[in-house]
Amino acid sequence: MATSTLSRVAKALIAPALALGATVGLASAPASAAVWNSCDQWGNTTLNGYTLYNNIWGSGAGSQCIWANSGTNWGVWADHPNTGGIKSYPNAKKVINKSITSLSSLTSSYNVTVPSSGAYNTSYDIWDTGYKYEVMLWVNKTGAVGPLGTSQGSLTLGGSTWTVYKGNNGSNDVFSFVRSSNSSSGTVNILPILKWIKDTKGWFGDVTIGDLQFGYEITSSSGGMDFVTNSYGVSSS
Repeated sequence: MATSTLSRVAKALIAPALALGATVGLASAPASAAVWNSCDQWGNTTLNGYTLYNNIWGSGAGSQCIWANSGTNWGVWADHPNTGGIKSYPNAKKVINKSITSLSSLTSSYNVTVPSSGAYNTSYDIWDTGYKYEVMLWVNKTGAVGPLGTSQGSLTLGGSTWTVYKGNNGSNDVFSFVRSSNSSSGTVNILPILKWIKDTKGWFGDVTIGDLQFGYEITSSSGGMDFVTNSYGVSSS
């Protein structure tokens, strides 16, 4: 479910690194010591061209710690209560800074290990540089979660079949693509999806794509659950 620009983007940039009252050890991290880890609410770092955010922004959140071996191999341990509302969106961000028409390709591959219970989605969150438009690509989801807006029907594009939703959260328009079946690994051809929004639907113009994030939008993970990005990468030209 999409959130406001302030919640997801600006807070990660302007809020102080506030440690949560209750934190836990990184028992979920790989046996070898991670290159970086943090249990801070807004903990972030940049590794090999990707910026990682712990990004615990929702009300009623519990504890969450992020670890990373690189910008493309990372994970979180999260213990959020079984209540409604998104608690966090830990993610790895790649900055594109190219207009849609200037891009000749934009693809991403992912391989994740996610819990079989709880309530969350694994998603791409793509923003224009003005933060007026948000495109979400849900590659898997579990539990009582759903996208913002109303269904616009189904579409096969970018290597998958999606149900498309269109909405607005008060700060920006949101276009969500929910994969018809859950996937833990694959490649998404993102550029045709952006061109479909622009050229076929006319929902935005030739915007400049800024942040391309990939992570876990977690509503509940009671008892503590692991979300692991085994590998991830973005390629653009």
